[in-house]
Amino acid sequence: MKQVGFWLMVVMGAWLLGGCVTLFGGKDRAIAVIAPTQGYQVKGTVWLEQRGERVMVIADLQGLLPDSEHGFHVHERGDCSSSDALSAGNHFKLGVQPHGHFKASSHHAGDFPNLKADSRGVAKVSFEVDGVSVWPGPRSIVGRSLVVTLDPDDYRTQPDGNSGARIGCGVIGLQ
Repeated sequence: MKQVGFWLMVVMGAWLLGGCVTLFGGKDRAIAVIAPTQGYQVKGTVWLEQRGERVMVIADLQGLLPDSEHGFHVHERGDCSSSDALSAGNHFKLGVQPHGHFKASSHHAGDFPNLKADSRGVAKVSFEVDGVSVWPGPRSIVGRSLVVTLDPDDYRTQPDGNSGARIGCGVIGLQ
């Protein structure tokens, strides 16, 4: 009887694991683990999922200033190795678009909406964006960086929205 119970657990575990792989893995999903830059505390996880021509972004970040707003962008290089995240390069863009609001007709591909932290310094957001992809190709954000900045993006100032120091960075990889 113990052997039957053991094999039942193995089969059920394999079935559940198979479901998790299908549910949480695959070529349509990516993830970035955000780590703080020198002198800051922001950390967390950002999940990105391809949904047709759009990408759903779900972020869960902590260590932000309470009741604050911060810029949030995809940068051109998947390199967070420098203590200030300048190694991530500039905002990811396709062509020569100016920086702008993520819903404007013309903006950098990496322009995302600002993050808003609650009274505990936690930002939990979800939104969809056009113009980028987790699939291979020129619009792909896999292998690039997600950067959180100290100040909110004003969506006007070139080339980066006057959003201040880079306080967190994570490389986007397939999940």
